[in-house]
Amino acid sequence: MAFSRLPGDVISRIFSLTTPRDACRVSSVSTAFRSIADSDQVWLQFLPPDHCDGVVLPPILPKKSLYLHLCDHPIPVGGNRNMSLSLDKKSGKKCFMLGARDLTIAWGDDRNYWEWIATAESRFNEVAQLQYVWWFHIIGRIETSMLSSGTNYAAYLVFRFEGHQEGFDWPVESHVCIGGEELDEGRSVTLDPREGEPRAVRERAHGWMEIELGEFRNENGDDGTLVCSLREVVSYKSGLVVEGIELRPQEMH
Repeated sequence: MAFSRLPGDVISRIFSLTTPRDACRVSSVSTAFRSIADSDQVWLQFLPPDHCDGVVLPPILPKKSLYLHLCDHPIPVGGNRNMSLSLDKKSGKKCFMLGARDLTIAWGDDRNYWEWIATAESRFNEVAQLQYVWWFHIIGRIETSMLSSGTNYAAYLVFRFEGHQEGFDWPVESHVCIGGEELDEGRSVTLDPREGEPRAVRERAHGWMEIELGEFRNENGDDGTLVCSLREVVSYKSGLVVEGIELRPQEMH
C-alpha cells in the first residue's frame, strides 16, 4: 500500500487534518496506523491551545486521553466557575455553557423573585430558582471569537422544575443572534414538557432538561457578541430552576 510507505510524520500530519472520529477509525486498520493515529502529534491538533480564553488544560497524558477527558469533564473558563468548556467528542469543536450566574436575569438580584441555591446535580456552584415573576427575561452573551469558527451551533436552555410549577405551559419567545439585543426573528418554545411539541424538551443527566432556543453559524473570523434570550411578560410564572445556557455544535445528520 503506497500510503503506508509514507514517512510517519507525513501520515500523522494527514491524520491530524481529519477529525477525532476519523482518527479513531484509522487506528483500527493496523498496529502501525494505531501507533500514529493515537500519537500526541495527531491529538494535539484536536485540542484547543493551552491557556486559550483563560482556559488551563489539565496535565493529562497522552493527548488522546486529555481529549477524551475534556469531552466528558467540562472545565472552568477564565478562572471562575460560571462558564465551562468541553469538547464535542465527534468533531473536537468547542462547547460552552454559561452558568446561571453568568446570565442576565430580570429581577435575579431580588430574593423575593429568584433564589440562588447550591445543588450537587450541577457543575456550577449555584443555580437560579424562580419564586415567581410576571416579567420573565433571561439573556446570555458570549464572544463569538471563543467559539469554533466555521461551525453551526445551537443554543439550549438547561433547566428543571421544582415546587409549585405555573405559567410555563404558555409559549416563551426565544432569540439567538450575533449582534445587539434588538432581535427581529425568534421562535416560540414551551418549557413544560407536558404541553410542548413532542421531543422538543429533552432529558439530560441528573434530572435536568434542555430545549433548543435557536441556531446560528459562527463563520471564520467572526468578531462579535452572540446573544441568546428568553422572554415572556404576560403570564405569572413559578417553579423554574435554571442551570444555564449551553452552546454546542449541531449534530450532523
